[in-house]
Amino acid sequence: MTRKALGRGLSALIPNAPAPSSTAAPSTAQNGVVKVAVEKIRPNHLQPRRHFDPQELSELASSIQQHGLAQPIVVSFDATTRSYELIAGERRLRATQLAGFKEIEVVVRQPKDDKHRLALTLIENLQRSDLNPIEVALGYLRLMKEFGINQSELGQEVGKSKSAISNTLRLLELADEIQKALSFGQISEGHGRALLAIADPNLRHAVFKKILEGKLSVREAEAMAKQVEDGETPALDEPRAQKKALPKPADLRALEETLQQSLGTKVVIRAKKNPSKGTIILHYFSFDDFEKIVNVLKK
Repeated sequence: MTRKALGRGLSALIPNAPAPSSTAAPSTAQNGVVKVAVEKIRPNHLQPRRHFDPQELSELASSIQQHGLAQPIVVSFDATTRSYELIAGERRLRATQLAGFKEIEVVVRQPKDDKHRLALTLIENLQRSDLNPIEVALGYLRLMKEFGINQSELGQEVGKSKSAISNTLRLLELADEIQKALSFGQISEGHGRALLAIADPNLRHAVFKKILEGKLSVREAEAMAKQVEDGETPALDEPRAQKKALPKPADLRALEETLQQSLGTKVVIRAKKNPSKGTIILHYFSFDDFEKIVNVLKK
């Protein structure tokens, strides 16, 4: 396999493989997609993803119940056990199970070894933005080690600048506690980069705690890191004034639910002080989801 195969996506890395005709699991086949019994698919033993948000899974399961699976998962076939092993799409598989479906659409690929399986898994997840910043960093590191490429070459393969690759990899220099906060979405990648600017581990930890307790924005965290860099002592012990969030009116919550059911995705309505103005946020979790939302709005 050449290095350039990485950047051309899954089909360039390993071509589609037709599902074996002797298995009873697939029931239909179209454009390389077959239906497989969920119970015949076992987890990917190289899965890089560590955390699956229960709320996101529930929301995706609701979307699948309403509109079906937007994109098939990727599996390989084990001729010895006559079963399938997941390559990419565990979040979609779990949500499909949660939705109560007995079958799921899959694309079958046949990686020749664990190295190829790992590449498929990582690239699929990286392209879909399904990983948190720490998982992405670990994925970059594994790809560089497995395929013997440097940061510049990896950047070309995954469509990122060398500086973006470097900034993401540097997150692995953070303490375990901070990495966990990044993994679980307690702080953002921007917060992590701000903390990396603080060399002293004790001060870095103190600012990290301040970010959590005070719910500091990335800009505020950067300003605090700049104070440390300039030799100043930031006000780490001063409590930050908290804005008390008002409960969302019942009519807005009901409208959010109605829109979520109609569009098949998460919807957030934010009203301003003037109730005649506000913002509607539509979430999408893949390009297919985005296209489906656009098509619904066009009708």
